[in-house]
Amino acid sequence: MPKMSIEPAQHLIEGRTMGTTWSVRLAEDCGVSQATLQTAFQRAVHQVDMQMSTWSPHSDLMRLNAAPVGDWVPVPSHLMAVLTAGLAISRDTKGAFEMNVGDAVRAWGFGADQINLDAIRAASGCARIPATQTLILDAGNGRAQKTAPLALDLSGIAKGYGVDRLAFVAAGFGIKHALCAIDGEVKAVGTQACGTPWPVGIEVPDTPDRKMHSVLGLADMAVATSGDYRHFVEVKGTRLSHAIDPHRGAPIVNAPASVTVLAKSCMQADAMATALMVMGRVEGHTFAVENEISALFLTRKAGNVDAIGTGLFVE
Repeated sequence: MPKMSIEPAQHLIEGRTMGTTWSVRLAEDCGVSQATLQTAFQRAVHQVDMQMSTWSPHSDLMRLNAAPVGDWVPVPSHLMAVLTAGLAISRDTKGAFEMNVGDAVRAWGFGADQINLDAIRAASGCARIPATQTLILDAGNGRAQKTAPLALDLSGIAKGYGVDRLAFVAAGFGIKHALCAIDGEVKAVGTQACGTPWPVGIEVPDTPDRKMHSVLGLADMAVATSGDYRHFVEVKGTRLSHAIDPHRGAPIVNAPASVTVLAKSCMQADAMATALMVMGRVEGHTFAVENEISALFLTRKAGNVDAIGTGLFVE
């Protein structure tokens, strides 16, 4: 995951959300009390969590999952925005990014449940219907309908959206220099106060001291990483990533150690990093080149890390 800059700053505001931490690093005094900012930032990420969590059966997402097929279900604005983007990215990536994988996520122990062999067999053996074919969104009326059962999971896009919400709140307070993050997803609001980009490090996989492979200069951009070295299971000595291959209903195999993506929105970077992990290094690299996506693929090779980049990562 990208490691947030540790350059000195005047204010660091942080809290917890989505089972991890969020933070906003301010480069200068914006004239608003830290308590006011803390409350506003926490409220923003809490809204995202309450609408999109798969850990709470009472979230809006889980309510949609549980609703009878054919019923129109009210969908709040933030969830609607992410579902809309998720369907578009799924179409653009020809299904490499897929939201209808919640059963597999839970079966493999990456969600609220413990790993379950029977559930794994069911998830890998079912004929999975893409969300693009069965989820109907009526954004104008704030509602959604399923034409078949769905187990939607937004773990590959929700944190990125949460970071975008932190940046939105910061901008609403007139903040022009900030670095917003949830776990390893990061978005820069402007630059540092001195005008130089925010330094954000990309980690070398498997290093307990979080050694950095390279450092980005981030200004009015977002970066997100999908990797197999933070959340994974090992089966017969093989490391399996938390990222789910929607075609198999199981963790991806022979994937890069990590894929980092630069984009204007952190939601887009988050989802695209997930999609490129699913595609793998060869297909993912080709897709990134053809679609002008800035991506960095890190792959384990003979005890070292091999890197290949596209877009801004090769300039």
